[in-house]
Amino acid sequence: MKNNIVAGLDLGTTKVCAVIAEHLENDQYKVLGFGIAPSEGLSKGLVANITKTAEAIQSAVAIASNRAGIQVEELNVGVAGEHITSLRHRNYVTITNEEHEITKEDLARLESDVRTIPIPSDRQILHIIPEEFFIDYNGGIENPIGMTGTRLEASNHIVLAAIPAIQNIRKSVERAGFKVAQYILQPIASCSSVLDENEKDLGVLLIDIGGGTTDIAILHKKAIKHSKVFGVAGNQVTNDIRESLGIVTQEAEILKKQHGYATDSAIIRDEEISIRGVGAKASAMIPISLLTQIISLRMRELFTLIDNDIRSVGLKNKIKAGIVLTGGGSMLRGCTELAEEVFGIPCRIGIPLEFSTGAVVEMEKPEFATVVGLIKGIPGQKVLHVANQTEKKKSKKKKNIVKESWTRFRDFFNEL
Repeated sequence: MKNNIVAGLDLGTTKVCAVIAEHLENDQYKVLGFGIAPSEGLSKGLVANITKTAEAIQSAVAIASNRAGIQVEELNVGVAGEHITSLRHRNYVTITNEEHEITKEDLARLESDVRTIPIPSDRQILHIIPEEFFIDYNGGIENPIGMTGTRLEASNHIVLAAIPAIQNIRKSVERAGFKVAQYILQPIASCSSVLDENEKDLGVLLIDIGGGTTDIAILHKKAIKHSKVFGVAGNQVTNDIRESLGIVTQEAEILKKQHGYATDSAIIRDEEISIRGVGAKASAMIPISLLTQIISLRMRELFTLIDNDIRSVGLKNKIKAGIVLTGGGSMLRGCTELAEEVFGIPCRIGIPLEFSTGAVVEMEKPEFATVVGLIKGIPGQKVLHVANQTEKKKSKKKKNIVKESWTRFRDFFNEL
């Protein structure tokens, strides 16, 4: 059973969430336990304090382990932040075996060739995801293995991440006492947990609204075509309420969740709500419509930024199955209505799908979309080279210890 156990770790700006699951025979996953800890060491998807982040990881994984009754050593870790960029690259290899049959080795050569492309020195390839394969210039091929041809070509979606950002995640995870099994871009993880195959085929835009960042991904013909991370999210909405009404952050967050709407058209009843005073400032009453105006400005800005981005890459016309909103920020009432108004496309809320019974019943919420998707991982994904630096240091240290021991042993006999 131990070989079938997988664990995901979502390092969010507001919370750190860990999930432990069992991989079943029919490629389903049964959630065994999950844990949540407050996040104080991250800002907009980036590690700002390694010690605090490690403590949150320890706490979240410990809770998940206690509920599951299983201890884990490796974690699939989500990656986000505005340092994430993506590009498209097309390359090919020649099939040279006698039968001209395409094998796994040929796909490995394709990937190795992509890894030679020039990228900035402070960046590293996080994912190489084939969008489409071509055999002898004929496209539309999902899996070329076993087919015959002389030229294998691929159109790839390449995700780049800042090396320092990945290193800080690795250090936090290792300081907490665990190893990184895979680094996975968070919107890709969310896609695997909330989208169905028909949406992926027809064309869909996923928008994952977190606390510090909003992640997007566009899928068409079951392949990822575009991904991006924006630095506008739920925390900015809370801060707008805080600054506009002159209240503390905790009170602003409560107002947003209990009385907030993303658009005026979603308000059921425009009641007066109490705003608690701070210091010499007395308490006051404001209409829900005023709170909604504050929230709507920021949410409209976010959706407009995304709309402009998907237009600029020429993919808006590919979104035939609509928009799926997920993440904690999507639970704001009226979010789907505002998205439909800005994008002019039908919208729904996404919750984790296709998971077996267990603790998952408690996790059927948009805020758990990423961590549930992290359980699945990405087939064939390798741990980034920067994640192996510690192992190299350990190996080097071990060699030095052996060398020093041999030197002391030799000197002892020379003195006899």
